[in-house]
Amino acid sequence: MANELRQPMPETRPLLERRKELRALDSALNALRDTVDGVPQAPRGGLLAFTGPGGMGKTALLTEARARARAQGFTVLSGRGGEKEQELAFHVVRQVVQPALASMDGQELRAFLGGWYDIVSAALGLVATPSGHVPDPTGVRDGLDWVMTRLAVMKTPVVLLLDDLHWADVESLTWLASFAPRAVDLSLLIVVAFRPELPLEAAALSAPSADLGNRPFTLAPLSATAVARIVRDEVGQEAEDAFCEECWEATGGSPFEAVELSIRLGERNLRGTSEDLPAMRDLAAAVKGPGLIERLHGLGTTTVRFAYAAAVLGQAFSPELAARIAAIGGTAAAEATEKLRTARFLADGEGPGESLEFLHPLIATTIYRSIRPSLREGMHNSAAEAVRAAGFGQAAAARHLLEVPCEGSSEAVACLRQAAREALHSGAPEAARRLLGRALLEPPLPEERAALLHELACATFLIKPTATVAHLREALADPGIDPELRASMVYRLTQALAHTDRMAEAATVAADEARRADAHPRIRLRMQADHFVWSAFRTDEADSSGRSRALARLADRLPGRGLEERYILGLRAWDAMMCGEPRQKALMYAGEALRGGLSWTHENRGFEVPVSVALVFMYCDQPRRAEELFAKGMAECESKGWRGSHLALGQTLSGYIRYRRGCLAEAENLVREGLGIADRVEGAVPAQWFAIGILIQTLLARGRVVAARRLADKYRYGDVIPNAVIYPDPRTVYAELLLAEGRPEDAAPLLSGVGEWLESRDWRNPAWCPWQLGLASALSRSAPDRAVRHARDAVKRARDFGAASAIGQALHTEAEVTGGEAGLDLHAQAVDHLQRSPAAYELARALVGHGAALARAGRLHDAADRLYQGLEGAVHCGAEGLAARARRELSAAGLRPLPLRYAQTDTLTGQERKAAEMTAACHTPAVVAKELHLTEQGVRQLLSSVYRKIGTDAAGLAEALETFPRPRP
Repeated sequence: MANELRQPMPETRPLLERRKELRALDSALNALRDTVDGVPQAPRGGLLAFTGPGGMGKTALLTEARARARAQGFTVLSGRGGEKEQELAFHVVRQVVQPALASMDGQELRAFLGGWYDIVSAALGLVATPSGHVPDPTGVRDGLDWVMTRLAVMKTPVVLLLDDLHWADVESLTWLASFAPRAVDLSLLIVVAFRPELPLEAAALSAPSADLGNRPFTLAPLSATAVARIVRDEVGQEAEDAFCEECWEATGGSPFEAVELSIRLGERNLRGTSEDLPAMRDLAAAVKGPGLIERLHGLGTTTVRFAYAAAVLGQAFSPELAARIAAIGGTAAAEATEKLRTARFLADGEGPGESLEFLHPLIATTIYRSIRPSLREGMHNSAAEAVRAAGFGQAAAARHLLEVPCEGSSEAVACLRQAAREALHSGAPEAARRLLGRALLEPPLPEERAALLHELACATFLIKPTATVAHLREALADPGIDPELRASMVYRLTQALAHTDRMAEAATVAADEARRADAHPRIRLRMQADHFVWSAFRTDEADSSGRSRALARLADRLPGRGLEERYILGLRAWDAMMCGEPRQKALMYAGEALRGGLSWTHENRGFEVPVSVALVFMYCDQPRRAEELFAKGMAECESKGWRGSHLALGQTLSGYIRYRRGCLAEAENLVREGLGIADRVEGAVPAQWFAIGILIQTLLARGRVVAARRLADKYRYGDVIPNAVIYPDPRTVYAELLLAEGRPEDAAPLLSGVGEWLESRDWRNPAWCPWQLGLASALSRSAPDRAVRHARDAVKRARDFGAASAIGQALHTEAEVTGGEAGLDLHAQAVDHLQRSPAAYELARALVGHGAALARAGRLHDAADRLYQGLEGAVHCGAEGLAARARRELSAAGLRPLPLRYAQTDTLTGQERKAAEMTAACHTPAVVAKELHLTEQGVRQLLSSVYRKIGTDAAGLAEALETFPRPRP
């Protein structure tokens, strides 16, 4: 027995001249089965689309699809767009999903939806008054993907029928277009029908696609032969050929018009002779357009008003509600209903209860457009009141208010604002924008105007941040705004300015507001934090040093540790790291900022500061701590449905942390995932810049120079320089690509420009931007003395900062550009420092570089040891290019690589754990060596492995060991 979740249309007729379409339908249904003629097969879903003008029989095909799917025992889900319901966000999605969930109570729904409940419950209409966080549209679409996928698995095989898709709401269309390709991998057949004027949001459904099947089937008008058969089935086989030909010409081959005409011919007992032609033409004219309206008026004034009310209500409607809007009694409504049924205007509806609907959308459209504008507006106004009184919710009422002239009604404003809040919590900001824009025109009371503008600005933020700026500037001009509301407005304004690449304006707005808020210390501190944030991320900041000094003074005199103060401390930690102050100071401020927590999803604070604080640990050689903070922050984003630019940047920077640890394959996967999210999310351009730069660096580390070049060219990386501070610095990354391509003469001036910019800001930390190392490499042949000076200065700056990875990387470059015996000593120092860091790839580079230098100096035994260690490290990191270089160096020195030891990279051995615990307890290497019966060199190598596996240096070892898994016995 089929699992039928919606009732079919009551009337079915043979489908004429649709053999090709029906064969495609049967083929698609057969593909859903796990056996065909007793032969097992892998079920396969997909998309089947039918298109054509109104009346071409699209609905009839879907009705046939329903019948055939039910006959095979398939689950059928269905929905339909409505011309008057396009303003209702997720209207079609709710039609599809709600019947499948109708039997579940609240607890069962929560169990079924799991972690997605809070994200999609509003979109699915499962909660009456949404509250809490506002998910972004991407998160809601991902949640709907999960819901539909689970339904398809639980109720497999599933046929999803979607009619009149050209009238579907934008939110449902956008989701369907992104989800449809997944049907191929599920036992899910999506059958859609639409007119040619399909909205842009669903354009992918009307184009040929390997993922979605063939081009949609375009339904052609019926031939004269088919129309003749329809006519003769009603009037008798004696109908004359000429009469049938005239019927075909009168209907244009439209199946709907041909069927309606033939029914009326039968009702009039016409025989289909030449004498019947005048009557036939009159009947044909009455099927559509003015003739249909004339026929309606012949049914009486009360019936006309009832039909008008039905047309205003739209899809399946309650006869009681239509009677209320038409201002007629129950008896009159029942009589009108019977007349409209008999005249084939109305039929039983698909909705719950005893609902009605128009026999065909063409009838509904014709009647609606025939209503006088003034009467239509009045009926929409009555409909809004009636819908609200009947308990259908603010969104259903607001849909009618959009059709009503502005009258300054405070009740209308309240309804529109509440409906907008529901839309926002559903993940439909565009719907919220329309509703709030209409509320603003009503207009609201003067004392409500600023708050409404703020709501409108929040709704437009993800859609059109330039409009957000205009709305907020207008709102902030109103006097007497509540200070907390004003602070929220200013925060959103600075965000919108930053997202439109107007960083300087964002910083200025925050600074001005901080001065304005003297009477409110907490708000003033919050505005100062925003000013520091946007100033720090400006590439053209005029007085970066002055800002750093002001930030340092403010951070040092904060009296408490409230949220605003923690944000200031987090900014101070980031600034200390950027300026190359001792890393202990940066870590201290970062730790202070985290006491009490920093939320990634605070409604009125950005996640820039929490992200920056997490990355301070990465640059300070404690990437494991950074990864823990990122995992927590990203989980917070995902739990609230923030799966757009926030998730893109989180994935990307998680990949950056893995890159810094030397886990290159994992890094590449994470960054590619982040870039994929950024590519499909409007307004995620900064996340794209982060992802492209990190992915290029990762590809270069893996030795894939050609792939890195293709990526750079695809996104014009290197041609366009953003106004916001991006890391890794785009110009530096592009210079690294040029160096990898053997173009040092092009890289050198680029890196010199980066150096001048960073020097002007006192950003001197090579751990953040190693421009001097790249410049030293670029100048090593053309200007070796300058190359050495730059490398030595980078080493000094790295020592001032104190991170072993930065010192080792700088020493490695100094060794390469120095050469000779002095270079060998520098190579040894570089390896020594990198062994005390978690930077596995940089250590492998240093080992191979040292080994190559030793081989050139004739010290083959020492060279073999270094090259072998470097080769093993490169293989574990996924650095194919570096591994190939190590093999070449071994071969050139007449050495043969030993078999590689593929040790575990994520678990400490018992000996490593013991060495780590003793080191964390401040025991010297000599004491550890004695306890473990090793040499001190053996202990250093053991600890080097520990640092790379755990993801920290010695300073963070004790804390990291508390949560790091112990070795299995």
